[in-house]
Amino acid sequence: MASPHAADLALLADAARQAGAMAMGYFRQSPEVWTKGDSSPVSEADLAVDRFLATHLGAARPDYGWLSEESVDDPVRLQHRRIFIVDPIDGTRAFVRGDEDWTVSLAIVEDGRPIAAAVLCPPRDELFLASLGGGALLNGAVVMTSGATRLAGARIAGPKGFVRSAAFTDAGVEPVPLVHSLAYRLSLVAAGRLDAAAASSKACDWDLAAADLLVQEAGGRLTDLDGRSVAYNRETVRHPPLVAATPAMHDAIAALLANAIAARALHGA
Repeated sequence: MASPHAADLALLADAARQAGAMAMGYFRQSPEVWTKGDSSPVSEADLAVDRFLATHLGAARPDYGWLSEESVDDPVRLQHRRIFIVDPIDGTRAFVRGDEDWTVSLAIVEDGRPIAAAVLCPPRDELFLASLGGGALLNGAVVMTSGATRLAGARIAGPKGFVRSAAFTDAGVEPVPLVHSLAYRLSLVAAGRLDAAAASSKACDWDLAAADLLVQEAGGRLTDLDGRSVAYNRETVRHPPLVAATPAMHDAIAALLANAIAARALHGA
């Protein structure tokens, strides 16, 4: 029996591939870069890819809402049960530097939760796909979380101030170099290459929605520190600190992250 989300997933996969090819045309070509109001960079590639996706996806599903990091937020999106949530280039700093850990992140969300997702890392030709109830794929092969159960030796990526804190090092967790695209960082948990990943309170809907479904469909959990799943397409698109991990380790990793955050607050960090 075909998945009810197969057509939407195929649409996202095709759009991701086209968007990735467009972004690669600017990659390591010294694209023009500006600084946004929150001091984060945006390049001409971000804007070009965003325009393409808005046109391409909007034409294919004109009844879906739209939310993108690089588009003006229109409150009319809140009236839609289904909505595209898009980051045309997640990890713009890495993109501008010429690093490879950036992605195109696309999701369709229904009633606040993702039902179809595509995360593409163009420089590495890695396409992660997921649909609700349909599992998670990397370049067509089924992927699952690592199944790790012990903190000692667990591989985690996240902000250095968190994962290299005493809370984590004392537990024997092994931090890996920061993966700049949060969508990619979470997707690597889904693929079993990382055992866990952490996100700071700077994460927004477009960083998370696609990779959230990937983690879920690969058998993992992505929640806030109290174990609540993430709700999307709300008035506020920003989220508190989050943890993605294998089910056996999730709560312990969340507790470590809470301890690390408390220690930073105590010391005024």
